[in-house]
Amino acid sequence: MNASVTQDMSLFHLIGSASLPVQLVMLLLLLTSFMSWWFIFRKMFTIRLAMKQSDEFEDIFWKGPDLNKLYQSASDARHPTGSMERIFEAGFREFVKNKRQPGMDISTVMDGTRRAMRATYQREMDSLESHLSFLATVGSVSPYVGLFGTVWGIMNSFRGLSNVTQATIAHVAPGIAEALIATAMGLFAAIPAVIAYNRYAHDVDRLATRFESFMEELSNVLQRQAA
Repeated sequence: MNASVTQDMSLFHLIGSASLPVQLVMLLLLLTSFMSWWFIFRKMFTIRLAMKQSDEFEDIFWKGPDLNKLYQSASDARHPTGSMERIFEAGFREFVKNKRQPGMDISTVMDGTRRAMRATYQREMDSLESHLSFLATVGSVSPYVGLFGTVWGIMNSFRGLSNVTQATIAHVAPGIAEALIATAMGLFAAIPAVIAYNRYAHDVDRLATRFESFMEELSNVLQRQAA
């Protein structure tokens, strides 16, 4: 008898015997959790690579190489370029093009250079921030989806009591247990997503600050060259 009770209250049996709406909620949360973990690991490698490439390019840039050679290295596509290197490439290309045009003063040249760097900066930030909104949505919505499954399961349990003359814990335990599984799955999907979103949003903000500082510093270097 004990073996039968244990089997009836096992996790897979509870999920299999749950009502269709609760099973759909569990399936939705499971798929959402898988997608969330996929984006978590993907974003982790993307941000780590962006930081590593930015460190390497800044180290080369501040060693004071010839900017023309640095630009040729960035534009020859012989190595994978990072976000900061692409910002430099866009800014220096626009700087050289504007400087060669007759009748353009320094302020006009630098305005065009800053606009080119800002446009590339926006594209790079859009790429780094991609899928962060999905993690934020999973973190905020999943608990409520799980709660919906919980409420539905408990409602079914109490509806089942209407056909029972004497209610016992054995009658309501399976329904409540399956309902609580939906809550647990909602939290399982939400908690990693919230942690990852907060961490990655912080890392992206740090990279954005570095890129903006680099654009200002590069603008000063180019302005001194154009003077």
